[in-house]
Amino acid sequence: MNIFLVMLLLLAYLSIYVNPSTVAFPALFGLAYPYIAAANVAMVIVWILFRKWYALISAVALAAGFGYIHNFIRFTNQGKEEHHDVKLMSYNIRLFNFYEASETNTHSKMLQLLRKEDAGILCLQEYFVKGDPAAGERKLMDGLGGGRYTHFKLIKSGAASRYGIATITRYPIIYRGDVIHPGSSSLTIFTDIVVDTDTFRVYNNHLQSFRLRRVEGNLLTEITGEDRSRSMDNISGIYHSLMEGFASRALQVDRVRRHMETSPYPVIVAGDFNDTPVSYTYRRMRRGLKDAFVEAGYGAGFTYRGKYPPNRIDYVLYGEGIECTDFDIVKVKYSDHYPVIAYFRRAERRAALSGQHSRRKE
Repeated sequence: MNIFLVMLLLLAYLSIYVNPSTVAFPALFGLAYPYIAAANVAMVIVWILFRKWYALISAVALAAGFGYIHNFIRFTNQGKEEHHDVKLMSYNIRLFNFYEASETNTHSKMLQLLRKEDAGILCLQEYFVKGDPAAGERKLMDGLGGGRYTHFKLIKSGAASRYGIATITRYPIIYRGDVIHPGSSSLTIFTDIVVDTDTFRVYNNHLQSFRLRRVEGNLLTEITGEDRSRSMDNISGIYHSLMEGFASRALQVDRVRRHMETSPYPVIVAGDFNDTPVSYTYRRMRRGLKDAFVEAGYGAGFTYRGKYPPNRIDYVLYGEGIECTDFDIVKVKYSDHYPVIAYFRRAERRAALSGQHSRRKE
């Protein structure tokens, strides 16, 4: 068992280097990494109790991938800096729970949260409006308190409803565009936003989901439901949905990265990637960028709270010109995702504050 779990862990490490659009199978182990790592930790404890040297096998394997653990859990708090120039929130709002009969008043609760947090830049995924899109936008702006610049990208999801993503900011927008993902309802928009004298290009992403059958159903029920004759069909369907999701996201992240490389401005990349930090998607998207949670977060970074196993799939990444001074995951249960908030300070602001501090010491 010990060797088997170590092999699974090594396959998870390998998965970030294998493009799922070519070979998708290793990505399964990256998806399961937190639980594979936990099983190896349990094995270390068990073998220590029995005073067996076998504990070293899992311990060495875990130590070899300690950087992966840090992408999920931060053991030291590097944030809590009082000074920031920009507050950015990213939130998958799950269609305002429009189709969730068990949820009541979620729309108003979400608006209250968004207004309370008052982020200078707000990136929403799974935005939903029924009826006139302009009326829906006005209602959202009224709920936020007005005074915002907007960038919406909507696609039809029914006769009178639309679904999409939105970037909303109190700072002026000088350009709006999108990255097209052919044959998919996945969306990426980019928005050039001017903060004082600096311009940033903010990418808001909702990458390919797994589209599992009975998406909000319980995974255990999917596999071991009472209808035994359908169990194997369910397992096969889940497997193929996972493989298609891995492959689609790989193509999408490659497309976004190519576009990012043409940006004339420093970039901030936010949204629901639908993939974990141990994945090709995350490694490719993060290349050359910093992860706000890794730089300034604390504790467990899980952002998905649906009925499938919890994981970290929502991110804020950023490039040059700014630094992240703090990062929060807001533990509200209005959606199957938690909102994430990154606080940024421009690099020259840090230099100025450091200079003032040095002069005070003198």
